[in-house]
Amino acid sequence: MTRSSVPLFHGVITALITPFKDGEVDYAAFEALVEHQIKSGVHGLVPVGTTGETSTLSMAEHKSIVELCVKTAAGRVKVIAGAGSNSTAEALELTQHAKAVGADAALVVAPYYNKPSQEGMYQHYKHLNDNVQIPVMMYNVPGRTVVDLSNATVARLAQLPNIVGIKDATGDLARASMMRLEVPDDFALISGDDPTLLGYMAHGGHGVISVTSNVAPAQMVELYNAAAAGDFATARSIQDKLINLHKALFYDASPSPTKYALSRLGQCTDEVRLPITPCAVDVRPKVDEAMRLAGL
Repeated sequence: MTRSSVPLFHGVITALITPFKDGEVDYAAFEALVEHQIKSGVHGLVPVGTTGETSTLSMAEHKSIVELCVKTAAGRVKVIAGAGSNSTAEALELTQHAKAVGADAALVVAPYYNKPSQEGMYQHYKHLNDNVQIPVMMYNVPGRTVVDLSNATVARLAQLPNIVGIKDATGDLARASMMRLEVPDDFALISGDDPTLLGYMAHGGHGVISVTSNVAPAQMVELYNAAAAGDFATARSIQDKLINLHKALFYDASPSPTKYALSRLGQCTDEVRLPITPCAVDVRPKVDEAMRLAGL
């Protein structure tokens, strides 16, 4: 893959939920959700990531959702297929599938539970780089994986031709500035933490893989556009309307509050799969209020 002088990915990239109905994937609702996201101006989509409940999807469901997302998007926005696993062989299979069906990239979380060393994580991503010709975005979320891709390891991996960016869900804004000094100019620094997107952009970030944009895509795009233009006064004003929603969507195990919010908007049911349970009754009014404050 030929690298350009600017990042391949930027803007608001929605970490899509996977709608369910009567225990099965609701493909019609998923297709409608993708259309709504694109019409609202988002720059990209991530099917079957953490927010898409990938850990409770079958392999067949996972692959069919990626295929439907690519088909529905039809080149109008970038599709970054979730392809992470704590098995390198399985991550390779999912990344190869993403390539085969026409996804623009694969999002690969740092291997969870196994607690690999920095060298192990380097070799995990290098194996994907060497065996699939598709852009790969790393995903660092220590709160879920119990491992932390160090800036030094990220810098090493950024030298490989197919490793094009990172979804940084550490919430550590200073880390973004330090990382920016160590990676190529075309390496995409993407926040994985909606509440700190505003600060992440100020530190030189290029966008967000967003949970909030499932519910408020147009508002998130407006926030990103203001920050990208350096109009932080406007960006702060938009952030003030969204900050309660950013927080409320994690008052219960994600994505249950997000699915509840989308059910209120008539876009899908609030069904989730165990071990995630439906949004708690005492959380629902907080989500409703946050949606009201966001203008929804």
